[in-house]
Parts: sequence; C-alpha cells; structure tokens
Amino acid sequence: MGSETDSSLRSLRILSYLATQATPVPAARIAEAVGAPRSSTFRLLRGMQSLGYVTHIPEEQAYALGLAALEIGQAFGIQAPLARYGRPVLERLVLKLGETAHLAVLHGHETLYIHEQTAPMRAPLVTAKDVRLPAHLTASGRVILAGLGNEQLRALFPPNFAFVQRTGRGPDSYAELMRQLDVARRQGFAREFGEVTEGLTSVAKPVRDRSGRTVASIAVTIAYSTQAPVAPPPKSATQDTILAALERAAKELSRRLGWDPQGLG
Repeated sequence: MGSETDSSLRSLRILSYLATQATPVPAARIAEAVGAPRSSTFRLLRGMQSLGYVTHIPEEQAYALGLAALEIGQAFGIQAPLARYGRPVLERLVLKLGETAHLAVLHGHETLYIHEQTAPMRAPLVTAKDVRLPAHLTASGRVILAGLGNEQLRALFPPNFAFVQRTGRGPDSYAELMRQLDVARRQGFAREFGEVTEGLTSVAKPVRDRSGRTVASIAVTIAYSTQAPVAPPPKSATQDTILAALERAAKELSRRLGWDPQGLG
C-alpha cells in the first residue's frame, strides 16, 4: 500500500512540475526535479503516457503534459460558467417539482457538487456545494461516467480500486459498475436508491458541452420512507414527471454551454 501511495504522489509531483515548464523536459531532469530514482521515474512516465497524462516527444527525447491532464484543467475551467448558467435552470426545476436539485461534475473518481438548489420545506442534503462523494455511488456521478470510454473508466477504476459503500448498497466491483453504466446509457439517466444516504433517492441526467461530451449532470433527490422503501412519498412527483423536467433542464443548460444536437450530424 505504501509503495502505491508513493507512486501516486510522485505521479502528481511529475504533473505539477511539467505544468510549470514551457518546453518538454527530459526524463532525467524530471527525476531530479521530483527527487525520485531515474528507473522508477521512467516506469511512472511510461504508465502516465499510456493513460494520456504525459506525452513523449521522440525528436527531443522529452516529456510534456498529455491531453488527459489538459482535460482536467478544462474541467475545472468550466465549473464557473456551469454554476453561473446552472443556477437559474435549477431554480426553475425546483419550483416545478418541489424537490431539491443539484449540479455536479466529475473530479477523478468522485462526484463534485458545485451547486445545490434546496426546495422549500426540505432540509439541505449531504450533496451541498463543494462536497465530494464516490462517483460510483451517486446518480450524478454514474450518468457522467456512462459517457466515458473504456480506457478512461479503467484509468479511474484500476484493478485494485476499493469500491466503498456507505449504506451497504451500490456496486462493489468494476463489473457491477459497468453493468449499471450500461443501464444508464440505455435509459439516458442514472438512479441511485439509498446508496449515498438511507432514505434518499436520486435520479440524474447528463449535461453536454458544444462537442456533445458529457461534462456535468443535473439530479433531483427525493425522500422515501425507510419503513416502506418501495412506496413513493404521497406528495412527491412521479418518476416520469421528474425525468421529463430533468430532461428539459439538462437540455437547457447544455444549450447554454453551446450544445446543438442538430449541428452534430
């Protein structure tokens, strides 16, 4: 476990160092800068290259940041406009449904909640702003993960990944997560039932950018009775009503981010 942690920290140091360099850097100088042996630095660089976090420039025998690392920076850059554009969309969604809604992005293998719109007469949820939760447990995270490719998913959930559970529910293996993501792709939405917090269930729809890529999600969370979890609360909106409202909200926010489904063909 200790060696894995050391490797992870060295990988982060390499990324941090390369982010400050204006030109590609030879592996030997990278090793010196992060204070690591050359042999292990070469191994880390090869692994990071296979995942797209660094790129090798053969002509210079040097390394630079890869597209995967740049995508992370772009993801952080989109959070400010997302929160700004998303707030009025969530306000209208909550006004229609009377249930709490939240806007989230993916941060590594976690769901990062960047805005929560709490419904009247509802207590604030655990998914308040800037809270991070395991993406494999949340509807918000799953619907974003469903838009990723197999290589990206494998990078986020390597063979030794620990699939934690909070309430004894939720995927406990990569295979089970993939099954749930397949369901989310077919349905066009993701759902969790008491996997984050007992007594709360959420359903989420994807938010897309101008390229059609899923960059965020909008979710609605409602309470259910722990005494009779299969029965919806009497004053809650039906799932069909929630899904229809979520679809409209997700499309509206996607259009604000430049998405044009007609223009993709």
